[in-house]
Amino acid sequence: MNQLKELSALKNSYLGVRHGQSLANCQSLIVSKPENGISAYGLSDAGKDQVRKSMNRAIADGRLDGKIRIISSDFKRARETAEIAHVMLGAQREIQLDSRLRERDFGDFELQSNHLYETAWQEDARDPSHTLNNVESADSVIERTSSLIMSLEKAYQGERFLLVAHGDTLQILQTAFLKISASKQREMKHLETAEICELSFST
Repeated sequence: MNQLKELSALKNSYLGVRHGQSLANCQSLIVSKPENGISAYGLSDAGKDQVRKSMNRAIADGRLDGKIRIISSDFKRARETAEIAHVMLGAQREIQLDSRLRERDFGDFELQSNHLYETAWQEDARDPSHTLNNVESADSVIERTSSLIMSLEKAYQGERFLLVAHGDTLQILQTAFLKISASKQREMKHLETAEICELSFST
């Protein structure tokens, strides 16, 4: 369930950033389970450089500064992205880790070729509630990510948040902000590694 559907406006503003290139990306592997993603498969050297460049651009154009609150997935590749951002921004508050921003669980595809993403995405377009191959449904990702936003909306007002997460997680979250079906997630703008996006809200 998309918890944002009941809102007519947001009290805060939100940007998302996909983690930089990870060691899993380099190996074309799907790493989506906590037992693999929390302690291993962090950023590659190129990924760290991507994050630095992305942060520099966002600082230069005024999108990010030290006042922003950083909330990150607890997967290593996202944590390391958040840590680089925190230092470069001179963020005034500590990074918050939240499991609701974790990578989508790709079930039986874990540690297999990332070409298998397409299999899940094709099924998403037909049925966002599907769990074929034990993949976490897109609807489930909407539920957990929108619950995070709702908790922030209840706790804060007039704040800006940088959500450090994963490609599928952020694209599905964008469908929640737009109040459309998670089946449309692949119609959202594809996020490159370390790319920052404004999460647009539909009234």
